[in-house]
Amino acid sequence: MKIEFVASFSPIVEDLTSARSFYAEALGIDFEGSEEDYAFTERLDGVKHLGLWPLSAAADACFGSPSWPAGLPRPQASIEFEVADVAAAAEELLEGGHQLLHEPRTEPWGQTVARLLSADGLLVAICHTPHLREGRHLTDDS
Repeated sequence: MKIEFVASFSPIVEDLTSARSFYAEALGIDFEGSEEDYAFTERLDGVKHLGLWPLSAAADACFGSPSWPAGLPRPQASIEFEVADVAAAAEELLEGGHQLLHEPRTEPWGQTVARLLSADGLLVAICHTPHLREGRHLTDDS
């Protein structure tokens, strides 16, 4: 699998309001997005997308429920790796003995994504994110 770039990094937070306050006040990061659901910026040099992702929203994205399953490590963060073909990358992960939390699917905002947990409990996604690719010059084999 060829990783093209890191599409997103998001701390997974229990309390979005206090997390947003910390990152905004202590670090001066100006976030967009809802006060209740998700905060993000795509205007910070060095990262395509930085988000603050509530644990309940991460659980919903992976399992369709706002509760993280008790039998799985609670992730502290999510990292998304951009690939050209999510289905092929997911198959490669499965063939390598990795278990996906969910198969590749297209989210309402147009991103195709499959997720798994790393051995250390990091929520890892392989994805294809059209709006992050706009204006990016990728090689023909990517």
